[in-house]
Amino acid sequence: MVIEAMKLVTAGVSSLQFKNSQIFGTCMNSSHALPMQSKSLVLNPLVVRASSRANTRTENAKIRNRRFRKKYNGTPTRPRLSVFCSHKQLYAMLVDDQNKKCLFHGSTLQESIRGDPPCSTIEAAKRVGEELVKTCIDLNINEISSYDRNGFARGERMQAFETFVSQHGFLP
Repeated sequence: MVIEAMKLVTAGVSSLQFKNSQIFGTCMNSSHALPMQSKSLVLNPLVVRASSRANTRTENAKIRNRRFRKKYNGTPTRPRLSVFCSHKQLYAMLVDDQNKKCLFHGSTLQESIRGDPPCSTIEAAKRVGEELVKTCIDLNINEISSYDRNGFARGERMQAFETFVSQHGFLP
């Protein structure tokens, strides 16, 4: 393709007609003028990029979560409850955003929650909810400012966690 372009350029130059002028010497006839191109012609491939609005699903969830955290900030008396649910486990945190502290952290991986004979992750999620309620009572927390699910759907583990916490009136 580059060779064909070079042939076109050289063919265009040889077909140009020049006329003589007494004042300026030889000049090119403007009616047959072609744009001058250098001999080192490099053709770049056409690259089509998606617009910046086409984010992936995880990027959209992160953007929504940032917007959510700006709006709802946790305080020491009314912390934010943040829950992350991976493919197999559930993690819950009570966050004080003003002092940037985690007041409670519990997950279905903790041996104290799993028990000596290991239980299912659904039962462990329920126990995480129990530990959360106990911690809230110990810290004199009567209300939670916001419940942050991080964009995750309410699966079996999430529902088991939510039912126990909502029975005690902590979910808004």
